[in-house]
Amino acid sequence: QVQLVESGGQLVQAGGSLRLSCTASRGASSDYDMGWFRQAPGKEREFVAGINWSGSRTYYAEFVRDQLTISRNNAENSIYLWMHRLEPEDTGVYYCAARRKEYEHRLRERPYYDYWGQGTQVTVSS
Repeated sequence: QVQLVESGGQLVQAGGSLRLSCTASRGASSDYDMGWFRQAPGKEREFVAGINWSGSRTYYAEFVRDQLTISRNNAENSIYLWMHRLEPEDTGVYYCAARRKEYEHRLRERPYYDYWGQGTQVTVSS
């Protein structure tokens, strides 16, 4: 069983920046494709960004402008989401997800992932 713990979410003003972190169970992340999803109030959970097991390839949702960057540090069993120039529509619960590497072309798909964290709340005020 892989456990994922997100952190870094908070209330921030529009135009501000945040770094979200997700730490996986010991040794779990290095063979796992991982991603970030978000769920805004009243909306379905949607893909934001993904990164393959080695960190050599990243994937982003179409709505992502150049203000988001996903990265990982397998030595620390962690992935990160760097968020800049935040807007109120970025508000939501951000979830980390993981799946043992297999079908990288499915990284954007929510059903691809087997493990999920509890989420971290990001609120952007106008």
